[in-house]
Amino acid sequence: MDQFEQLLSRAESVLARLETLLPPAPQQPDWRAQAFVWRRQGAAGWLAAVREPHTLHPDQLTHIERQRDLLIQNTRQFVRGKPANNVLLSGARGTGKTSLVKTLLPLFAERGLRLIEVDKAHLADLPMIVDLVAERPERFILFCDDLSFEAGDDGYKALKVALDGGIGRRAANLLVYATSNRRHLLPERQADNLDAHAEDGEIHPGEAIEEKISLSDRFGLWLSFYPFDQDAYLDAVSGWLAHFDVAFDPLAERAALQWSLTRGGRSGRVAWQFACDWAGRSKKERKL
Repeated sequence: MDQFEQLLSRAESVLARLETLLPPAPQQPDWRAQAFVWRRQGAAGWLAAVREPHTLHPDQLTHIERQRDLLIQNTRQFVRGKPANNVLLSGARGTGKTSLVKTLLPLFAERGLRLIEVDKAHLADLPMIVDLVAERPERFILFCDDLSFEAGDDGYKALKVALDGGIGRRAANLLVYATSNRRHLLPERQADNLDAHAEDGEIHPGEAIEEKISLSDRFGLWLSFYPFDQDAYLDAVSGWLAHFDVAFDPLAERAALQWSLTRGGRSGRVAWQFACDWAGRSKKERKL
């Protein structure tokens, strides 16, 4: 009997260890949430609700007014049930691409807009996500931040299907918004140009380049973002300091310019980081 109890105890210990390795039981999404993150564990995937989404007001972002207006207009059409495009936001780092997407929930959540963030490593799960939301009345933006691919990535083909619908019809209540530092999402190598050829005096790109361009072409709306010049950077600093109720005086301006030199560039992100540092200092510390 003692041997049986020892065996039973060992079996329970082994099962307890195995439970930590097994994927969680399938979870029904909490559709009351306004934002979700796609989670993976083992072979299981689920939509985890984000209780406090990070949001911004559109007026907090400066010098991207054209991009802001186009993105808001496209999203407005989408939540109204009108035709709208998938969107690729590409360009210089730190210029407000991700932040601009974060402004959409405060504007449209009450009209049924929902945000789903998907890591680029999980893009192969897009068909599962589309199936989950297909019958829902809400309108979903599938958001992938800092998107880029290397040759052979599984998510590449899955994203193509999500954008175009494949043999089946594209989900009517889901759009893809992606940010990237690369316009064509794939690395462009010098060797790719070797396949280019001339025909009647015109240069035609090779198949490798055509393949790389084909993915970004599936985004109907391209929004380009450019590095800030000094005036744009200082405007952003002024705006963020006002957000913290801190004056933008000559001392702050001089410190902001020095800060940008240490960061090797000017952008909205650098302006925000400086404002956080400056607003957190006492008046005495700012004069040091």
